[in-house]
Amino acid sequence: MATETHDAGHAAAGPAMPQLDFATFPNQIFWLVVTLVVIYLVLSRVALPRIDAILSDRQGTITNDIAAAEDLRTRAKEAEAAYEKALADAKAEAQRIAAEAKAEIQKDLDAAMAKADEEIAERASESEQAIAEIRAGARDAIEAVARDTAGDIVAAMGASADADTVTAAVAERVKG
Repeated sequence: MATETHDAGHAAAGPAMPQLDFATFPNQIFWLVVTLVVIYLVLSRVALPRIDAILSDRQGTITNDIAAAEDLRTRAKEAEAAYEKALADAKAEAQRIAAEAKAEIQKDLDAAMAKADEEIAERASESEQAIAEIRAGARDAIEAVARDTAGDIVAAMGASADADTVTAAVAERVKG
């Protein structure tokens, strides 16, 4: 009996998996189609438009960021070009200022050299004049000493000579 009860209980329960019972296939297929249609409608009306909107927003953000980066790159190149130009202008200005300063220094140096040359020429002229005066004084002194000496020599020899003759003799001898 135990075997009969077990067989009867097993027969009453049906197959082990109700999904595989051919009697419920039309009902299962109906609910499968309804579920797929509901999932399709939810995805197509709610989820996919949201996903599409998010992707569109991201694409727009990426496009805007790329455009902004390109604009910044262009600005950076323009700034670099402006910097290079300003640097070149500054170098040219520095060279111009240096050339002007050099020319001014040269002008001042030339003026100082001219002034120094004038002073040297003036001092040389004064020195030449002093030397000429010294020579003239020395010549006069030599002539005076020579006259006195000649007069003393003539007197020592026992002769007499007048001062005009001695002066004429000394002047002729000094000339050459």
